[in-house]
Parts: sequence; structure tokens; C-alpha cells
Amino acid sequence: MRQVLVARQLDERLAECFPQGRRLRVLDVGTGQGTQALRLARAGHEVTGLESDPELLTMARSVLSGEPAEVRGRVRLLEGHGRETGVHFTPGSFDLVLCHGVLMHVEEPDPVLAGLGRVLAPGGLLSLLVRNADALALRPGFEGHWETALAAFDSPVALNRRGRAVRADRLSALTQTLAGIGAPLAGWYGVRVFTEHFPDHGATPAPGELDRLLTAEDRAGRTDPYRQVAGLLHLCGVRG
Repeated sequence: MRQVLVARQLDERLAECFPQGRRLRVLDVGTGQGTQALRLARAGHEVTGLESDPELLTMARSVLSGEPAEVRGRVRLLEGHGRETGVHFTPGSFDLVLCHGVLMHVEEPDPVLAGLGRVLAPGGLLSLLVRNADALALRPGFEGHWETALAAFDSPVALNRRGRAVRADRLSALTQTLAGIGAPLAGWYGVRVFTEHFPDHGATPAPGELDRLLTAEDRAGRTDPYRQVAGLLHLCGVRG
């Protein structure tokens, strides 16, 4: 669901930033299993995936191997950290830079963001997906975990769905950072407004119900005040 919503939002921004049919140079930092990278490569874009986890990189390569030759030829997968973009790439190398679900695992996000801004070409789009620090208390509060909820008001660190401690970001702080790296915020969305508190292993909704759920999530993720309490924030900055 997260991937579907982010893809819809990203495509909206791409349509606003680039002429229809333009082939983009894409960097996917923290590419994971390559879901977004493959989606963009299938659409005709040249994609470089950067992943620090060897196991995930192996999975991404395995998935890529099942794609048609023309798609495989548009994807390059590299092992490395998001903080190492300066080692791998020259300034202005990419029209689109994705950094989805990465900053929550980074203690100091500003150097990473500065590096991403450096490799972004003029007019390029930087897409970030981060944990929403302004809504950390909601999930434990709805579940009745009051100590955790109270702690969330004072700390940007919370447990994710796998029980790992992850860091969250505030929209206001990231807005300032994006302006500082020359890619000011052009738009933002909420992701998982209604479903952030759903159990991880609940039953999959029926197709018709799933469509309605996605429609409701998509609408809420674009509308105040709902998007402000989403579990995740999707921010898009454009290089001036």
C-alpha cells in the first residue's frame, strides 16, 4: 500500500516537473528490493540503485534478472550507503533522486541530504519518504501504550513495525534543510493516515474494499489536517 501511494504521488510531481516522455536519470538511494527502481525502469528511465544491505541487493538483482532485456539494460545496482553519493557520482548526475525509508535509519540526516542535493541536476526532483515525528504518539496512544506515547512527545525516536528503533523527522525541519541544499519543498503528502495503526498481519482487504481504502488514503494524504498526522511523510523538493 505504501508503495502504491508513493508511486501515485511521485508520478504527479514528475508530471509537473518534466515534459511528458522525457527519459530521466534516476538515483534510488536505499533501493531495497528494487520496487520503485524497476517501476521507473519499466517506464523507460535510466535507474541507478544504491543499497547498503548485501542481502537486499541480492534480492533486487534476482528480481531484475526476471525482467526483459530492455529493462535490465536500464538498471544499474551498486552496493553503498546514501552518505557516499559523493564517492560514486559527480555533481548534477541525476534528474530524480529517491530516498525512501532511509533517513529514519540515519543519525545525522543533514550530511546525507546535502550529498543528495549535490548530485541533483538543475530542475531535478528530490523525493523523500520519512517517519513523521509530529505523529509518533498516535499509534502507541491508540494501542493504549501510554508510556510510549508520552515519550514520543519528547523524542524523535520510536519503534517501527519490526521492533527496531528508528528516527523520525519533522516537516518544519526538513523544509528548512531542503531550502538550505538548494532544493526547496515543492509539495508534500501524508502516507498511511488511516492505516498506520492497522495490525501488520491482518487480513488482506477484498479488491473492492482495497480500492476504496487506497482512494481514502490518497485523498487524506493530500488534505489538511489529515496528512499532518500520517505515519509517514512524502516530501518533494525541486533543485532551483
